[in-house]
Amino acid sequence: MQRFLNAWRRSLLIRTVSLSVSLSLFAVLAIGGYMTLWISANLFEQRRDEVVAETVLAAEAASETFAEAIASTTTSSDMDAIRQSALDASRGVISNVSDTYVALFRSDNQGDEVLAMGDIQSQGFDSDLLTPDLRTQVATGQSSAYYQSIEVQGPDGSVSPGLIVGTTVEVPRSGTYELYVIATLEDAQATLEFTQLTLALGGLAVVVLIGLVTWMVVRLVVGPVRVAADASARLAEGELDERVPVRGDDALATLGRNFNTMADSLQRQIEDLEKLSTVQQRFVSDVSHELRTPLTTIRLAGGVIYAQSDGFNPETKRSAELLYTQIERFDTLLADLIELSRFDAGAVTLELEPTNLVQLAQNEMDAVQPLADDRGSELVLVAPGGHLDTNVDPRRIRRILQNLLGNAIDHGEGKPIEVIVDSNSSATAIAVRDHGVGMTEEQSAEVFGRFWRGDPSRQRSTGGTGLGLAISRDDASLHGGTLDVWSALGVGSMFRLTLPREDATVVVSPIRFPKEGAE
Repeated sequence: MQRFLNAWRRSLLIRTVSLSVSLSLFAVLAIGGYMTLWISANLFEQRRDEVVAETVLAAEAASETFAEAIASTTTSSDMDAIRQSALDASRGVISNVSDTYVALFRSDNQGDEVLAMGDIQSQGFDSDLLTPDLRTQVATGQSSAYYQSIEVQGPDGSVSPGLIVGTTVEVPRSGTYELYVIATLEDAQATLEFTQLTLALGGLAVVVLIGLVTWMVVRLVVGPVRVAADASARLAEGELDERVPVRGDDALATLGRNFNTMADSLQRQIEDLEKLSTVQQRFVSDVSHELRTPLTTIRLAGGVIYAQSDGFNPETKRSAELLYTQIERFDTLLADLIELSRFDAGAVTLELEPTNLVQLAQNEMDAVQPLADDRGSELVLVAPGGHLDTNVDPRRIRRILQNLLGNAIDHGEGKPIEVIVDSNSSATAIAVRDHGVGMTEEQSAEVFGRFWRGDPSRQRSTGGTGLGLAISRDDASLHGGTLDVWSALGVGSMFRLTLPREDATVVVSPIRFPKEGAE
């Protein structure tokens, strides 16, 4: 059942054919049911009219027989032969004698007639089928005949629908008698069953034919659409030369031509963007490398000047310190630009080795401890997990922690900073949590952008370039992991690095953000 539901949701062909067959089947059942009822009613009315007409004719034949015979009869003993002749004459006018039974019963509440005779009935007539109501209607009614629907049991025990029709016969010198005819409707029932079978087979054939026609028509429509869908999927995967074959001039052919036009436009734009990106990457790389040599010379000269700055006057000494500081910052910026150009060019590789992340985090905390002491922030390591070695590139993980710790110290407002290391069956994670100024949701969404800084006017201890978090996120992605952030104004921020295990299919970070319930 689930497989059918999945196919129903995914396949337009299955949905269309199923709906067409279902609606067609409903229509066939409704029309077939109505036709069956209409044919059944008409067959019954036709057979009823025939039996009633035959009963009236049978009564007339019996009356004629009685009139001719009794004219020359003077004793009641001769009436037995006369009534049998009248019964035979009645049956003689009935078309289907084998399925018809006749009886003559003397009406009640009559006086003693001169030639009174007893009741007589043909073999097979079941007098129990006569109801008091029907006998009363026949005896006292003004109509030529009355009928009632019954069930007739055949000699083999089978039951079939039937009719019992009654009318009166006036017998000279003997009084009023009631003539009853029992007729089965087996022929009408057989005709009805044959009609129902024909309608059922015909309706089933119509439904199957509609299903086949719908399947063929939908395939003609869905086929080109499926081809276009497959082509768009391959186009999305990077196969820019993929096109849809176009045949004819109908709406589907127009769709194919428009798709190909769109693909051509996308290919041109993507190729132009790739060329532009290549030019930009080459420019950044060339400029960065070309600046490396003069920067090295300037850095050496600046270092010499800075080393001798104690003998300068205050203004010159301050200038030498600013020159040295900005050269260091420029050198860091240049290194970051070169690293970003490598990421953009896809020329970055990992140098994996087993690394204890708890020990790595402790080493980086020790390295920035002087800066934390200077800002009055206490560094706290919380490591419930992550003590086993993990295959990572330690240089890149170390760089991520340096960026996160530097930001936490700069924006932590002198409050404690926690470094959390934990692990579970699917991942290992490191988080840095401060309780400083925090960020808005808009700032949190932009914090990993290149050259983005939350508040450029704030004094920084680590001299950021605005590229550290962007490079950190690229380092995390290179490991197949994620670097995400939670922050709230006046509460602080928490950056979390999650590194999946090699055999993990579903990754769940072992460290939860404060908004997820771990304050």
